[in-house]
Amino acid sequence: QVQLVESGGGLVQAGDSLRLSCAASGRTFSFYVMGWFRQAPGKEREFVARINRSGGSTYYADSAKGRFTISRNNAKNTVYLQMNSLKAEETAVYYCAASRGDGVVPSNYLYWGQGTQVTVSS
Repeated sequence: QVQLVESGGGLVQAGDSLRLSCAASGRTFSFYVMGWFRQAPGKEREFVARINRSGGSTYYADSAKGRFTISRNNAKNTVYLQMNSLKAEETAVYYCAASRGDGVVPSNYLYWGQGTQVTVSS
């Protein structure tokens, strides 16, 4: 089992950057594909990015390509999401999640953090 704790959210202005972190417990962090999702009020949870077990391969939602970067440090049991040029419509709770396989839907992911709020003011 993996426990995940996100941090790094906050209130920023449109165009600003934020770096989210997700710390995982346990010794099996490197066994999991890690993903970031977000959920805005009244909307479904949506995929943002994922990274494979070694960190050598990443995949992004179209909305995140070119502005967001997912990375991981298996020695620190941590996955990151660097977000640049943030937009007001990206205000949401951001979640990290762990999966045993590749996927872009929430049901592919076994373990979830509690989320961190990102608010982007226009």
